[in-house]
Amino acid sequence: MKNKFYLTCAIPYVNSPPHVGHVLEFVQGDTIARYHKLLGDDVLALSGGDENALKNVQAAEKVGVPIQQFVDENTKKFLELTEKLSCQFDVWQKGSDQKTHFPSSQKLWTLCEKDIYTKKYKGLYCVGCETFYEKGELNEKGECFEHPGKKLDEVEEENYFFKLSRYQDQLIKLIETGELEIVPEERKNEVLSFLKGGLQDISISRSNERAKNWGVPVPGDDKQRIYVWFDALNIYQSGVGFGWDEKKYKKWWPADVHVIGKGIIRFHAVYWPAFLLSAGLKLPKKIFVHGYYTVNGQKMSKTLGNVYDPIPLLEKYGADPLRYFCLAKTPPFTDGDFSEEKFTEAYNADLANGLGNLVARVAKLCERTSPQLTAHSAQYSTDKFIDEFRFDEALKKIWEGISELDQTIEKDQPWKLSDEKLGKVLEGYVEKIDKIAVALRPFLPETSEKILKQFKGPKIKSETPLFPRIK
Repeated sequence: MKNKFYLTCAIPYVNSPPHVGHVLEFVQGDTIARYHKLLGDDVLALSGGDENALKNVQAAEKVGVPIQQFVDENTKKFLELTEKLSCQFDVWQKGSDQKTHFPSSQKLWTLCEKDIYTKKYKGLYCVGCETFYEKGELNEKGECFEHPGKKLDEVEEENYFFKLSRYQDQLIKLIETGELEIVPEERKNEVLSFLKGGLQDISISRSNERAKNWGVPVPGDDKQRIYVWFDALNIYQSGVGFGWDEKKYKKWWPADVHVIGKGIIRFHAVYWPAFLLSAGLKLPKKIFVHGYYTVNGQKMSKTLGNVYDPIPLLEKYGADPLRYFCLAKTPPFTDGDFSEEKFTEAYNADLANGLGNLVARVAKLCERTSPQLTAHSAQYSTDKFIDEFRFDEALKKIWEGISELDQTIEKDQPWKLSDEKLGKVLEGYVEKIDKIAVALRPFLPETSEKILKQFKGPKIKSETPLFPRIK
């Protein structure tokens, strides 16, 4: 029987179109999912649209478009981005889906009711993060660290609260023992430090007035809507049947890995497991936390106007060059920097001059004499690196193989050999090319497929360069 493997990428806010930071996460998630498919696992990958946020309401009002139309249009842009990136998501769950997501989130609420109470509250609310902050959690200007330069809203209303403080010790134990695994260690320690600082109960609803009647209604109270994180995190369950298809849910839940950015770690590693514990549901097994992209050394910001749109790059060069940059040239656990200059440099050096040139050289030699082709299953052992989310190290290992084969060709000087001797030497080259192509499958799926097809034979021919140089 196949092992099941359920992976999720974070559910992006759809208040604005996607940027290069979203590319990083989608590509990382897809690489993990493809790798598990190659292992023979039964894989399901999920993402979707976080559509019930206040920032979506405000953005729709700003452009004078009905909220549903606004979120539908923007969510579609994220889905189209994943398709352009060759990312295979099996489920794309929308937060505004009233058939599956609304009843699912209301069921979660009902299961947590023993930990839910009402109280009047006054606090500072960051619309960007969709959360309340204590003054001690803000910078010296009284702003949120994730959204500097934005004034927090002072909110006073009666809300439903969740007894988060009740789960402090249980969460510490789950994370310390690794039952809930957080990768890398640095992020695990960050969460433990937050937990040991003491948990406050959190507001999990907002008034219809403040929510503009948008979002999932609180069960039994038509004056309140469910707090966006309570419902958005539940997309991971509602997308696989929770509350509407018990058989599907039992098959896939719990998630084997949540892929998230560092800015939303509190919600995934503290709030989410606490909600699940309260509801008596299974916890996700692992949370992989990646860093952010800066652009040309600066944090992406609409104010600075440096939010990088990846679509033109994808339309010009296809998915694999951008996938390569995200995986090979970006540290998986800390912030990376994106610039077109760095992208072009990596493309020309590693793809055009490296892999592309090697494939073209060997194919050209094979046109002179047809080597005897054999089936090969051996692969570069990159499993350990992918299991640990060290995509850059995995690709480094494959590129060492590319470099070694290049050096072998220089040493052998096959262009000087007779056809008989050449055929034998080329068999070794083709075997190594085959090995490289198989190893590239989870990372650069289109390129891998092209190489395997080109070298399948019986007659190997030169073809259009895989990666024409960028001038």
